[in-house]
Amino acid sequence: MKRILIFSGTTEGRELAESLRDTKVDVIVSVATEYGKECMDVEESSNITVHVGRMDEVQICQFIRENQIAFVVDATHPFAAEVTRNVEKACTKTDTEYVRCVRDWQGWEERGVHVIPVDSVAQAVETLQNTTGNILISTGSKELCEYTKISDYQQRCYARVLSTRSSVEESIRLGFEGRHLIAMQGPFSKEMNLALLNDLNVRYFVTKESGKSGGFLEKVQAAKESGAVLVVIGRPIEIGKTPKDTKKIIENWVRLC
Repeated sequence: MKRILIFSGTTEGRELAESLRDTKVDVIVSVATEYGKECMDVEESSNITVHVGRMDEVQICQFIRENQIAFVVDATHPFAAEVTRNVEKACTKTDTEYVRCVRDWQGWEERGVHVIPVDSVAQAVETLQNTTGNILISTGSKELCEYTKISDYQQRCYARVLSTRSSVEESIRLGFEGRHLIAMQGPFSKEMNLALLNDLNVRYFVTKESGKSGGFLEKVQAAKESGAVLVVIGRPIEIGKTPKDTKKIIENWVRLC
């Protein structure tokens, strides 16, 4: 039986894995953490298993060879650029068929929303250093340390991070705690975002341009209604296939197995 490896941790990855349930191929879904496995919400079955653990390029090569992977799908987060590079390099070195699934992006109407576009978290922080008012940070815990460069960050900044022990502990270590730390799993509705923005009297709402499945449009809508300024870290430019096209490619591959 042929074996396919899906690097996931996203809605797209979960849906692609589910589309292969009970087919004639073995499916291995790779996620970084146990929390990622829970969020996948993919019930393991006779042909679907989930592998937990981060892998670098060398480890991916080894995993592909040891598990006799015939086809690899990279459906990781659009901002996980290093993972995508490692997957692509590993597939090239092992001569394994590969496709990058690129998240669908919808244009969004900026009218009525004050938007400050930036290229990185570091640039967002540089911009926010010269402002006043409360800041809601929804860019994750990985680069949260950058925000400690903002004057009075412990009074001004509120961090919304994943509800994992590592994320919460790192946030607390950096000085985000009590009312200034919100640990929840997204994506969030417009109503949830709006309630938080209003309750915390947020002036600046920092987010990554994470696309439809990442709840980005709901953030835009909430910022518009609350009057908060949206600081948007632009998405990286990627080359790949849409989820719809990726699914067709996989279906054709399965048909030929």
